[in-house]
Parts: sequence; structure tokens; C-alpha cells
Amino acid sequence: MVSELPLDQVRTLLAVVDEGTFDAAASALHVTPSAVSQRVKALEQRTGRVLLLRTKPVRTTESGEVVVRFARQLARLERDARAELGMSGAGEATRVSIAVNADSLATWFLGALTRVPRELRVGFELRREDEDHTAALLREGLVMAAVTSSPDAVPGCSVRALGRMRYLPVANPEFRDAYLGGPLRDALVEAPVVTFDRLDDFQDTFVRRLGRGQGGGAGAVRHLVPTSEGFLEAVAAGLGWGMVPEMQAAPLVRAGRLVNFAPSRSVEVALYWQQWRLDSPALAAVAGAVLGVAGEVLRAAPS
Repeated sequence: MVSELPLDQVRTLLAVVDEGTFDAAASALHVTPSAVSQRVKALEQRTGRVLLLRTKPVRTTESGEVVVRFARQLARLERDARAELGMSGAGEATRVSIAVNADSLATWFLGALTRVPRELRVGFELRREDEDHTAALLREGLVMAAVTSSPDAVPGCSVRALGRMRYLPVANPEFRDAYLGGPLRDALVEAPVVTFDRLDDFQDTFVRRLGRGQGGGAGAVRHLVPTSEGFLEAVAAGLGWGMVPEMQAAPLVRAGRLVNFAPSRSVEVALYWQQWRLDSPALAAVAGAVLGVAGEVLRAAPS
């Protein structure tokens, strides 16, 4: 197998993925659709693997994801080199794409970004995703870095522990009095509950832990509130109970708007920072800021 990956073919594959079709990629690259098709086929022959599924829009295979991730990293390195050589366009900023979970975004993460030196002229592209799924965006090459719950590094990435985010089981006082009398697990099985979306099983897992893994999860009456701030307000308003980050819940507990109905049952979620292994000044500055703030506001990172 030929070891080299021709850059024009790699860039063409990336254009097809980003534009969604061969025709759209041809228009973006100012070449014919036939030329795009020939380059992609040549790259597949060179790698000995199918890289794209010819659907509309196209989809990458597992091997295609590897090449696309390489293409995005190559583009990042090229932009950094142009900037260092003074070849960037006037006013051009460096874009850093990051996947981050909603609770981090609503509590501590934006504060970290404010610490990135302004002279670096970094523009942030944030993609909100559950911490269990942010690594997938890294694997697909769609982001350069991610806050994730996985300690296992995505290929081509480094991983460092950020710390642990603590969640408290809370409800407003009237809701607690109305629904949470008697054995706690039995009460929670019947009580209305707030969840982030249909994939959120955090509250269900909490209830199952109370029952030592026995039985189902939280109650059937569910309110889906897909923003961290809205989730908090829904719980504080008495729509249901929920697991809320301690950083958000603590002020409302002190004010009497929320009660921690199971003080000994808090849950901690370990968070990690994963990023491309690139010698990029902008990415290094973002990582330093994120790790610094996480060390200040999150609980001690797991050993």
C-alpha cells in the first residue's frame, strides 16, 4: 500500500463531508463533480478502504473519520503556520471548536474562556453535547477539544482530568412536603421528575441506586427541559425533583427555594479535557485556561 496521503485528495474528501454532496464540494472547490469523484476514489484506492457512504448527505465510514480528522488537524496547522508567518488575512481570527456539556457551559466553562489572552484573537465555536457523547465529536473530527466523561483518549488526542462536578437531589419545599414523605425510593418512583431530554437517565440512575439496582427508575410524570438554566428553574418552581449541579443549587438552597432531600446521596461526575495533539498556540492557551479554572471550581480530580 502506498504510504502517502495526497493533500489535494484529503482536502477534497473533507470538502465532500462538510458540503454533504459531491456536487456541492465541486462548487466549493471550483472543480467539476467528476474531478471530486475521481479524487475520492483515488484516495480510497490508496488507503485500501471505503471512506464515504454515498448517501445524501454523504456519511463517513470509520476509516473515513480517521482521514477527516487528519484533514481538519492539517487545516488547523496550516492556519497556525500562516498566522506565525504573517500571512493571515487582515482581522482574521483563530477559530477553536469545543464540545462541552450543558451544565459546565452554564456554570464554570465560559469563565475559563475569558482567561484566554485577547491578543491571540481566538474565536470560540461551542457545541453543546452531553458529557457522555462529546468524545464522539472529537472522534469524527468535528471539534478540536471536548469536556467529556471519558478518561480514554480518542485516537490522536490527549486527555487530562479536570475534576468532579457534584450534583444534589433537590426539590422546592412545597414539592418535598407534597410528594416525598415516607420511604424515599418509593416516593421518587411516584413523584414527578424533571429531565434534560429523552436521553437523560441521570435521575433514573439515582433512583435505581437507592434501590440497590432493583426495580425501575424515576416516575412516569416527566418534564423535559433541555437547558441547564431552564432545568434549574423548573425544579425551583416545583414542577418536579431533579439532580442539579451543586454550583447552581447551593445559592437556592441557602435562599430556601430548594431543599436537598437526600444530603448523603450526592452524585459526582468526573470530567476530563480531551484535545487534538497539535502544537497550536491557540489550543494550548484554551487548554491552560480551562484546566486552571476547573482546578479552582471543581472538586479534586480523580487520581
